[in-house]
Amino acid sequence: MTTAHYNRVVLKLSGEALSGEEGYGISPKIIQSISEQVKEVADLGVEVAVVVGGGNIWRGKVGSEMGMDRASADYMGMLATIMNSLALQDGLETIGVETRVQTSIEMRQVAEPYIRRKAIRHLEKKRVVIFAAGTGNPYFSTDTTAALRAAEIEAEVILMAKNNVDGVYTDDPKINKEAKKYETLTYLEMLNEGLGVMDSTASSLCMDNDLPLIVFSITEEGNIKRVVQGENIGTTIRGN
Repeated sequence: MTTAHYNRVVLKLSGEALSGEEGYGISPKIIQSISEQVKEVADLGVEVAVVVGGGNIWRGKVGSEMGMDRASADYMGMLATIMNSLALQDGLETIGVETRVQTSIEMRQVAEPYIRRKAIRHLEKKRVVIFAAGTGNPYFSTDTTAALRAAEIEAEVILMAKNNVDGVYTDDPKINKEAKKYETLTYLEMLNEGLGVMDSTASSLCMDNDLPLIVFSITEEGNIKRVVQGENIGTTIRGN
């Protein structure tokens, strides 16, 4: 299979996916691996947008639990996503993939401000666009950012890459060996069963905009390309 099943996708990466075995910070080896996988997809002619979390550097929720003002803690988390985005941009451009970072918090010396039409134009020119700083608002996760940006740029699917699991299970497979993997799910089933794939705000946005979500493992190299080509790996979540 050499053709792509999708024309425009949003790839959602957790911050933890960038930290590798260290569990904290940014692993150059992981950045290189992800960059090469994204290049494989871009070489198929697919328009790729990326949303990266910041949990490998800072989690706003943790800061809030420590007694910090929630808004301040969340803004710190947004800055963490910008650091990750710049690292990924560097990794992509090192291997010849033209990339733009757009931030929801304006910082012109570092990256472009997020402008929907400009983002779409970059994608049409086959540039990878990385959306950083979440939605620019506290209290919203990067999962919600992925759903929002996917709807705005009219992406066909959200690809949620996980580094420790290859799909959605009935229970934590690392703890419960009897846990079974779902091939397909609806957003309502996911919410009703409390599976914790993404928060309810993000799920509602996907459901309202009929955006499918594919959860898969990024640990095995080449998986992003396999998903884009329509291989049945991971778990597919749809509106109905």
